Amino acid sequence: MFSKLERKVAFRYLGARRRGFGSVISWVSLIGIMLGVATLIVVMSVMGGFHDTLLSRIVGMNGHVVVYYQDGAIHDYDFLIDKMKQNKIVSENAIGIVPIAEGQVMATANGNNTGAMVRGIRMSDLAVKTATGTKIYGKALDKISDGELVAGASLTRALGVTMGDQISLVSANNATPTPFGSMPRIMSYPVMSSFFMGMYEYDSGYIFMPLETAQKYLNIPGGVTHIDLFLRDPEDTTDVARALTDLLPDGFVVRDWRDLNRGFVGALQVESNVMFLILMLIIIVAAFNIVSSLVMLVKDKSKDIAVLRTFGVSRRSMMKIFILSGTSIGILGAAFGTVLGVVIAIYIEPIRQFFQWATGRDLFPAELYYLSELPSKLVLGDVVGIALIAVLLAFLATLYPAWKAASTDPVEVLRNE
Repeated sequence: MFSKLERKVAFRYLGARRRGFGSVISWVSLIGIMLGVATLIVVMSVMGGFHDTLLSRIVGMNGHVVVYYQDGAIHDYDFLIDKMKQNKIVSENAIGIVPIAEGQVMATANGNNTGAMVRGIRMSDLAVKTATGTKIYGKALDKISDGELVAGASLTRALGVTMGDQISLVSANNATPTPFGSMPRIMSYPVMSSFFMGMYEYDSGYIFMPLETAQKYLNIPGGVTHIDLFLRDPEDTTDVARALTDLLPDGFVVRDWRDLNRGFVGALQVESNVMFLILMLIIIVAAFNIVSSLVMLVKDKSKDIAVLRTFGVSRRSMMKIFILSGTSIGILGAAFGTVLGVVIAIYIEPIRQFFQWATGRDLFPAELYYLSELPSKLVLGDVVGIALIAVLLAFLATLYPAWKAASTDPVEVLRNE
């Protein structure tokens, strides 16, 4: 693509101290592209980590497809679950069907109180759902019996309770009628285990109890509030949702995780796209610096260009010389930026902890970001795409200066010398 002469002249211009690679503008261009590429890789990896981690934990706890009954509790849930399992599409795609009894409460203990979500579930199902990435403290889940609780680690700390202590649950939605009117249902249960998922929303706001206990407390004997279905492929919910809609009687509502978290998923996608466009401006500014550097180089080397043209160097070769000079800056900047961005993305959590220790400030509050660690997910396609975009912008930035060099009239230049 480039002849030996073209490469030699291009790299010699890159090494020129006045207007080539050694110039301040060229260094600014290279550093700008490097920082732009590195920042884009880090931000996109963190955004991807946020997306995957939050969705996997939110969707993993709530089911990929959820079945509700619009008129209240589902009382024949075992029959419905057997009916679902007999459906070919559901049986091929679902790896678990879990009945859930759920309600909002206020948890109180030791003079402390906080809002919480009580979720009744069979302990065997809870053990499967929390098998990966969740730490369990205290009694094993399969040993939890009727009348015992499993609470989030942050919630137990907020209430100041340890294993075996009682927590009072107050529910206004399941009031108890008395001669003096309806009174909120208040029941006390011992906390026998706690869990840590690493997601603040769950660790600070969820209490699990055996399904039978929740049915009694929520006043829905023999019933559940909804049924969760967990699929082999969380992205492929359409066929299962359609099959359930056709299978179930009127009054049942089927929703997948996208419907239930539409605002959250949309916000993550919009934020990711906006961050990409904003940070791409760094690379664009650096590309404009390449234009300035090469235009100055063409003006400074006009005599050399005229001499080369009189020796028979074609306009096309002159264009290729300056294209190679400018694109080399883009390639070097993209290469260094890719290495820097990948290293930072891999070690983003230790880097965060170091700066947090150095500044003495909490740079990633769990109650704000819902996660206790800064997630990162490197995608090879994103890394390669960002690097290629940087090189492409650098190449486009060279076209005008290269055309300017190729259009130089050697007769006019040498006549004025």
